[in-house]
Amino acid sequence: MACCGPKLSLCGLIISAWGIVQLALMGVFYYIEAVALAEDLPEVHSYETLDDFYSQMTRGYQQNAYNCWIAALLYLITMAISAHQFWLNNRSSLSV
Repeated sequence: MACCGPKLSLCGLIISAWGIVQLALMGVFYYIEAVALAEDLPEVHSYETLDDFYSQMTRGYQQNAYNCWIAALLYLITMAISAHQFWLNNRSSLSV
């Protein structure tokens, strides 16, 4: 049963594909601790030593990387639903 039209399902496919690429790459860059993304990390409020600061920054990078990868997986689910809807719409339009 198609619950969205062909244009909406195609739009969902395109946006999901772009979201997967972008979030997967951002996750990789967070994972390798790219300095350009340091502004987006949770703030480090207090630290005793420099090693403590580095460990908190590493935890922030890892958490953001995991968050990006989880969001990319959610986009993958959205893409699968959109692809199914697109397939249903094309199948029903061919049989009419």
